[in-house]
Amino acid sequence: MKVGVVSEGDSLDSFVAEDFGHAPFFLVVDPETLDYSVVKNEFADSVEGAGMKVAEAIASLGVDAVIVGGIGSHGVHILEKAGIRVSYDEEGTVEECIDALKRRMARDR
Repeated sequence: MKVGVVSEGDSLDSFVAEDFGHAPFFLVVDPETLDYSVVKNEFADSVEGAGMKVAEAIASLGVDAVIVGGIGSHGVHILEKAGIRVSYDEEGTVEECIDALKRRMARDR
């Protein structure tokens, strides 16, 4: 499993971003090992449509879930249509939110 986290920084102790489309980074994290890669958001400075462009970019990374603070309905639709679970209204560091998602998924099984 891979989880995409929209982040304010480029490490696991960075905070999850509130603004999906304009966040500076995406971290692609293996929740079991916490190995991760960093992708710079090339759409962060877009005036319009950043959320949809970011959703398409994240979907192309092959993630199974996305963690974000805030996201619009178009972004959610694109991700869910691609079969990606969206966890929004998240607060805290990337690592804290990964741990919370793992607990929720274990409980939902």
